[in-house]
Amino acid sequence: MSETLVPVANAAPKVGFVSLGCPKALTDSELILTQLSAEGYQTSKTFAGADLVIVNTCGFIDDAVRESLDTIGEALAENGKVIVTGCLGAREGEGGGNLVRQMHPSVLAVTGPHATHEVMTAVHQHLPKPHDPFVDLVPPQGIKLTPRHYAYLKISEGCNHRCTFCIIPSMRGDLVSRPIGDVLTEARKLFEAGVKELLVVSQDTSAYGVDVKYRTGFWDGKPVKTRMFDLVRSLGELAKGYGAWVRLHYVYPYPHVDEIIPLMAEGLCLPYLDVPLQHSHPDVLRRMKRPASGERNLERIARWRELCPEIVVRSTFIAGFPGETEAEFDHLLDFLREARIDRAGCFAYSPVPGATANALPDAVPDALREERRARFMAVAEAVSADKLQQRVGATMQVLVDSAPGMGKKGGIGRSYADAPEIDGLVRLLPPEKISKTLKVGEFTKARVVAAQGHDLLAVPI
Repeated sequence: MSETLVPVANAAPKVGFVSLGCPKALTDSELILTQLSAEGYQTSKTFAGADLVIVNTCGFIDDAVRESLDTIGEALAENGKVIVTGCLGAREGEGGGNLVRQMHPSVLAVTGPHATHEVMTAVHQHLPKPHDPFVDLVPPQGIKLTPRHYAYLKISEGCNHRCTFCIIPSMRGDLVSRPIGDVLTEARKLFEAGVKELLVVSQDTSAYGVDVKYRTGFWDGKPVKTRMFDLVRSLGELAKGYGAWVRLHYVYPYPHVDEIIPLMAEGLCLPYLDVPLQHSHPDVLRRMKRPASGERNLERIARWRELCPEIVVRSTFIAGFPGETEAEFDHLLDFLREARIDRAGCFAYSPVPGATANALPDAVPDALREERRARFMAVAEAVSADKLQQRVGATMQVLVDSAPGMGKKGGIGRSYADAPEIDGLVRLLPPEKISKTLKVGEFTKARVVAAQGHDLLAVPI
């Protein structure tokens, strides 16, 4: 869970802004901030120094709900004028009312996710805009909450799946793909602004274009289909001209994903797939209403590695799902060892209000869920450590995230195998050559000399 308070500016009226949750929520925040800036509003780094506060919430798991509600309460206490948006804004409370309004009845307005227009309407009502945007007050790429050298690109909203543990479709709706021309135009603006790593996000990246039947769009006067393969190829060709990376997240393992792997082997996008597998046992996946069986996933991952041996697979799993037997959990551990998932995370199952999985029989006791999560992570970390150890001695391209003093004493970066904030790091030692410097947002070659936990230790060369 991330929290971002936007830097202070010099002119009023001022809006404070807090963005909580996942990269998809972050892109919603960027759209709202871009519109605020276009209309002449300024931003405040403190609640007390703002004329009004907007809180973009997360409402998926209990910890996220608590953090969001606490942040709203803090903003109300320090400022008093608060607009709430995001996934928690779509959650029902007891008796069918709005959860946020039940907990914090004094908020000015509440909206669900991807609701820039509704948020701006509330802002205009409670803090009238200073003027119309006759002049361009924001950079072409809009306001970004990430460091300058990487950015998230959301290609669609919503999801057509009805996984029993998830309530996201009830908050964000069914799949709605963005026009491919709009996506590619935004990508080019980001590259032109200096972005060196573009992280493609959605609820289901593999399903891009399904809702519009893969219709043909246009970009730069050329026809291009609204589907995953065409999008990734176009993004890769665009990124090549800027020496930038394209990284894919939230990729369901449908058969057509196999078509993307040759693009990775060609270098058009990073050989990295973030695939939310959740489990391996067919019966558990059936109870989850997931769109694939564990056996097919194992075959598919093996096929990906045949096509592109460098590919890195990251995934998330759930331990202790209702009805999960010890044999089914052992099946998951065996799958993890055989699939050799490079980066694996695991959550102990947590009931989410409104999720249909809550009605499933044979709930796993809390202590056993946590014990299974710990056992899973022990296996996952052993697999990951072994794979990291195999990189010792290799030379890798590293994107520099931190380099105090021009990197004379080293710095922090990431390889193609490391997405920001969720994977490991490449800890850069002082360069061997005195003349060698490091700069944030630029690439350097580095020789891996050791593996440390989830991270690599490397010398810039």
